[in-house]
Amino acid sequence: MSTVESLLIANRGEIAVRVIRAARELGLRTIAVYSELDRDSLHVELADEAWNIGPPPAAESYLDIDRIMNAAQSAGAAAVHPGYGFLAENAEFANAVTNAGLIWVGPPSEAIRIMGDKTSSRLTAAKAGVPGVPGTFEPAEGLSEIENFAKEHGYPLAIKAAHGGGGRGLKVVTSAGDLAASYESARREAEAWFGRSEVYIERYLEKSRHIEAQVIFDLHGNGVFLGERDCSIQRRHQKLIEEAPAPGLSPKQRKEIGKRAIAVAASADYVSAGTVEFLVDSSGEPYFLEMNTRIQVEHTITEMVTGIDLVKTQLRIAMGEPLPFKSVETHGHAIEFRINVEDPTADFAPTPGTLVEYQEPGGFGVRVDSGVTVGSTISQYYDNLIAKLVVWGTNREEAMARGIRALSDFHVAGVPTTIPAHLSILSTEAFRQGTHDTRFVEDQMCFGDADPTSHPTLPEQEEIQERSMTVEVGGKRFVVRFWAPVTESPEMSGSGPVPRRRPPKLERSTTSGHDTGVITAPMQGTIVKTYVPAGTHLKIGDPICVLEAMKMENEIKSPIEGELIDLRIQPGDTVATGSVLAIIR
Repeated sequence: MSTVESLLIANRGEIAVRVIRAARELGLRTIAVYSELDRDSLHVELADEAWNIGPPPAAESYLDIDRIMNAAQSAGAAAVHPGYGFLAENAEFANAVTNAGLIWVGPPSEAIRIMGDKTSSRLTAAKAGVPGVPGTFEPAEGLSEIENFAKEHGYPLAIKAAHGGGGRGLKVVTSAGDLAASYESARREAEAWFGRSEVYIERYLEKSRHIEAQVIFDLHGNGVFLGERDCSIQRRHQKLIEEAPAPGLSPKQRKEIGKRAIAVAASADYVSAGTVEFLVDSSGEPYFLEMNTRIQVEHTITEMVTGIDLVKTQLRIAMGEPLPFKSVETHGHAIEFRINVEDPTADFAPTPGTLVEYQEPGGFGVRVDSGVTVGSTISQYYDNLIAKLVVWGTNREEAMARGIRALSDFHVAGVPTTIPAHLSILSTEAFRQGTHDTRFVEDQMCFGDADPTSHPTLPEQEEIQERSMTVEVGGKRFVVRFWAPVTESPEMSGSGPVPRRRPPKLERSTTSGHDTGVITAPMQGTIVKTYVPAGTHLKIGDPICVLEAMKMENEIKSPIEGELIDLRIQPGDTVATGSVLAIIR
């Protein structure tokens, strides 16, 4: 190994935990950074030392290059690993690290710049002989350019963030009437996630599969294709389930995808782990989509089928070591389930809150990467991914069966999660046969409104939480779940538990609102746009406002027809779940 002895992890949550564990196995001193909100987080506890980098908003902490670099220098860090998200694909950050004389655990800043900009990456792929989805090669200069593209190529089309990926800042437009609003929304999300609002346009391929190729390059010019993953199970363009290898691909298709992925990465002089993403149309033709110049959320399933620790390999590459392999073989099948704090019965709306219970599954072939424990609070400021459940089997059928068992053993209380949705998806014939596409969840799945993990709506101001107790009836053990007021531990001088009261918030509705015309916030978040003023006559489905939660925009629409007699919010307002937004008569 190199003489490098310390590593700063410029991230939070489960990926920070993942990198810390890999670094410790290599004997490195680990340095965490945290916002004031994350002071007691798991990644902070696991690191050898931790440094505060600012307030909860990411722009003032995890996206602040100067604060992170100050922490790195104060801690005496020798290297920096960016994880994924935040600054992981920021060429300016990579330059700041290397200019400070530190080792950057990732690709060169120029490769990040080329491939991180979705328009220049498309040009790079084209020069490498890899075809992309028809679209523009430069950021759109305005709405009129998108309108002209639509006239030439028709609908649907996709408006996408030019400087980021992962489905953030992506809007699919199916008609001219939605174009202007989608353009504005995509620009806002791109700015919120990546600090750049530029967008480009692409033809939207329907009935396609999302296939991505894992590649890795060392500093000596060696590059290897480590297999592909299928990421077609998505909602709102965010991945839910990923698996490796991709079901249904022929050996010829798999080889061609690997060949194209290596060509794209090599054309950018790439180094470290990276993912080249493709859309495969109904004819089986793979089109270049984008390249993620970082470790991917779903790198875990590639690790499970190859036996290669990608994070350790990243660290070794950064320290100058050559790749220890020239090719790899995959064994068995792996599936990853993203455990997000979302309500599947409410269109996967983010639902920040506190984990009252948290119990991970285990057993042969089961892996859980998480960044939370019982009592962790999931904030609106950050991504809603709390854990990744990864299962491995000798074949896809065994992996699916193991996934059902592990999901059933995964217990989370206090907030709704995607666990029920995963179980529903696994039960469908389309998924079991591997015939699903990227629109499957949104077009063919219905999760109902009886999610047992959902919070009930109560008229009281008192905060409640889900609890459980074990009882025996006739010698048989039962776990009873119920909702009760939140209480804190007894005060040192008190005579018993003290009820915890909410801070003052906007008025809360005592009804669901759909029949009475009282429109309430489905989640905690920030109002970023209002569409209509008070006095407007609304029809069912007319948009009222846009509520941003966990950096995702959610359009609030009118459930009834009538007159908007009271609009209680304006852009910039922070609202709590249940806060009255508007009243329609």
